[in-house]
Amino acid sequence: MSAGPPFRAEHIGSLLRPPKLLGARHELSGDALRAAEDEAILDAIRLQEGVGLESITDGEFRRHIYFGHFAKAVDGFTEMEAELAFTDQSGRPMKYRTDVITGRLRRARGIATDEFSFVRAHTRRTPKVTLPDPASQHHFRYRPGVSDVAYPDLDELFADVAAIYREELAELASLGATYVQLDSVALPLLCDPEHRAAVSAGGHDPDQLLSRYVALTNDALAGRPAGLVVGMHFCRGNNQGKWLGEGGYDPIAEVAFGGLDLDVLYLEYDTERAGGFEPLRFVARGKHAVLGLVSTKTPELEPRDELLRRIDEAARFVPLERLSLSPQCGFASVEQGNPITPDDQRRKLELVVSVAEAVWS
Repeated sequence: MSAGPPFRAEHIGSLLRPPKLLGARHELSGDALRAAEDEAILDAIRLQEGVGLESITDGEFRRHIYFGHFAKAVDGFTEMEAELAFTDQSGRPMKYRTDVITGRLRRARGIATDEFSFVRAHTRRTPKVTLPDPASQHHFRYRPGVSDVAYPDLDELFADVAAIYREELAELASLGATYVQLDSVALPLLCDPEHRAAVSAGGHDPDQLLSRYVALTNDALAGRPAGLVVGMHFCRGNNQGKWLGEGGYDPIAEVAFGGLDLDVLYLEYDTERAGGFEPLRFVARGKHAVLGLVSTKTPELEPRDELLRRIDEAARFVPLERLSLSPQCGFASVEQGNPITPDDQRRKLELVVSVAEAVWS
């Protein structure tokens, strides 16, 4: 097994919130809520350690949604109805609320620094910090007719966004962080034919937008502290078992997999919606690919032999020593969680660890 991040058995960050914590969110506030969160996070740390994981998160238990901590720490956002909708297996849409840029963005305080410090104080393993990726601050948070009042020039928005990430990464590293995961839905949506058409209808060329997002990300990572491993999770949406987009990685692989200044790519490969492994040929030498083969959206446990077969298939395009295994996404990107049980969650994580040990021990 690997000695440092990324590890052979990974997970993407969020975990099912216990009912007691969900209740506390409606009943408590201030120090009392913080104490309830602390107690639940300690249990989450023990769960991760117990199944054999080496990268440890706080389960994202202090957030109502995976990106919720960002707008709380950065000035310039207002919550509004989202323009996109999630879809389930029956095709039914589900709307949600999101943060929209309404003013100039400024990092008022640490975004994930307190989360990191708590985990670091309670585990001897490697804490992993999760943050929404820089591109999402434009793709989902910028709304024409609203955001362009603050940012008539997108170059200014991108410069402010990159500066926020550089500040956050520098402070995280100063606190001892060594492992950061950026969660991107914007880049994988540029794989979806319908979404690409919508981007074009909105006045952007999808391929040019992809190149701008890669440049933005690299600007955000420029000069990052030595020893800080940074990866990106490519997500097609994960809200209570529903998704936003589909399509193989072919439209973005060459530019994103080869051009992003990252150490790790966490790639969703749990369903046919993700396409085949052929785009992995564009993963640049020196980068590590984590295969998200285990679904967090359904309770069914993946057959072990099938996981082994798929890892072998992926190794045709990226050497086995540069591969790892994980679930395709978190178990609760929103606090309501996916339609699985805590026992399902544990069994899924145990399966990831067990298969990784069999392949890479």
